[in-house]
Amino acid sequence: MEYLLFAAYLISFAWLVTKVKFFTRSGLSQSQLIILFLVKIMAGIFYGWIGIYYAGLAQMLDTWSFHTNSIEEYKLLFNNPHEYLTNLFNNPYGNIDNPLYWNDLKGNAFIKMLSIFNILSFGNYYINVVFYSFFSLFGPIAIYRVMTDVLPGKKLPILLATFLIPSFLYWTSGIHKEGLIFTGISLIIYAVYFGLKEKRFGFKRITCVIVGLLLLLTLRNFLIVIIVPAIIAWVLAAKKPKYSLAIFGSLYLIFIVLFFTARYVNPRFDFPQAVVNKQQEFINLKGGSTIPMKELKPNAISFLQSTPQAFTLSTIRPYPNDVKHILSLAAALEINALLLLFILFLFFHKNGIASRNFLHFCLFFSFTVLLAIGFSVNNLGAIVRYRSVILPFLVIPMIALTDWKRFGRLFINNIKKNNNIFIF
Repeated sequence: MEYLLFAAYLISFAWLVTKVKFFTRSGLSQSQLIILFLVKIMAGIFYGWIGIYYAGLAQMLDTWSFHTNSIEEYKLLFNNPHEYLTNLFNNPYGNIDNPLYWNDLKGNAFIKMLSIFNILSFGNYYINVVFYSFFSLFGPIAIYRVMTDVLPGKKLPILLATFLIPSFLYWTSGIHKEGLIFTGISLIIYAVYFGLKEKRFGFKRITCVIVGLLLLLTLRNFLIVIIVPAIIAWVLAAKKPKYSLAIFGSLYLIFIVLFFTARYVNPRFDFPQAVVNKQQEFINLKGGSTIPMKELKPNAISFLQSTPQAFTLSTIRPYPNDVKHILSLAAALEINALLLLFILFLFFHKNGIASRNFLHFCLFFSFTVLLAIGFSVNNLGAIVRYRSVILPFLVIPMIALTDWKRFGRLFINNIKKNNNIFIF
């Protein structure tokens, strides 16, 4: 019966992705949309399978823990509907400002969403993957639509880089928070980009921004502190595109000063201490892929001294000697492949971007997220998962702006030259 129900939902949602205007207006054909949807489902199923057989590795226990808790919530709906409808807002810590409440909220909200899926799936994990794949498809489609407008004539490399970055596909397709987090980021970017381009923010775009911010606030609230300054700089740079880089640079200097001084205006805005607390939480976890890191202090000098470590940790780890299992091997291979692509980009890059202020937004936003991860997280599994949601904003422009034809000609010419030398 479960197999028949899975097949029925799979067919129904595959048909639905070809009818939703947000998807069809991407310019992708019906067959392409269905293939991308099926790829996400297969990745989500693989994610669940890995969660069974490698539960103790690389953050894989979480997905089935979410599912188990959602089953309890699903049962609560029938046994105590009032508690089910109100428990998300009940704060056992007594104060809405208590950080423990907000830490629990991100998991509880995700579990609540899964419990709604359970009503339709009767608690089947893999049917829930179909539902989750549909809703998390909005994020990649939104970014694809933006990137194809920013980088005209580059649809194929954009399509591949948007959907098929291995860690991005894996972490945003499985039943975990990353899929909705990326969707939240993408909806904000989509609404702001086309709003600025058309100089019009209608109800739908404002709704996209609100939904995106709510997703981030609920599931990973520190991203609000990062994306809002990036959006402000982007909006101002759009008014003076010629000075875009200077605007971003100067505003980020101001944001850095505010980051360290806002606590003197109101102690609740002690952002450095919040990062220190988050780092300490990860240090205390002592997971299987934990690596040593220098402990932060809540002052500018400590952050400055830890910046090289933070940047290295979040951008080029895991190293080959960090590999302990197949998942860390895959992560190490991917990051080295991306570094190779970056080197090729440096030597074979070309022009062709329609909006440099958007490119600057991608760079400043992405590197700020990477620094935030590097400052606070010392678990390699968590690092790979956290950074997966910003990889498309770096990889898509890099691949789309690489002159692959020139690289191909040079590569073939070198092969011919070496073959002639060998024959001689």
